[in-house]
Amino acid sequence: MAIWHSVVDIERVNAMQSGTINEVLGIRITDIGEDSVTGTMPVDGRTHQPMGILHGGASVVLAESLGSMAGNLCVDTSQHYCVGLDINANHLRSVRSGLVTGVARPVHLGRTTQVWDIRLSDEAGKPVCIARLTLAVISHNRPSA
Repeated sequence: MAIWHSVVDIERVNAMQSGTINEVLGIRITDIGEDSVTGTMPVDGRTHQPMGILHGGASVVLAESLGSMAGNLCVDTSQHYCVGLDINANHLRSVRSGLVTGVARPVHLGRTTQVWDIRLSDEAGKPVCIARLTLAVISHNRPSA
């Protein structure tokens, strides 16, 4: 049974990235499974660090983007939204070109927080980065601070 709050349309999810960092970095959602969101990001001049390899920050952007998208697909967005609270990333292997693919899967889907495991790999399927993202689930009706 899928964990998503409603029927998910990949094209609609990708269209929502217009005008965001995801569009700038070329991040695209490629699959939405029963309990996972998969996306890709090119490794090129937009995502390189000065040594010509994938910037760790770009990996973190991909990881947080996938986890945040997945988290928001799990809630009734007319009532709640999810935002990043904490992210931890371990960079395992450098990449110079091609695509990195990330897969986000839930660890915990709670009323006020969610925890996501995001695994990034290169085109050969070798691990590049492992991240853990904690999201806050916030009510639209939350009183102002």
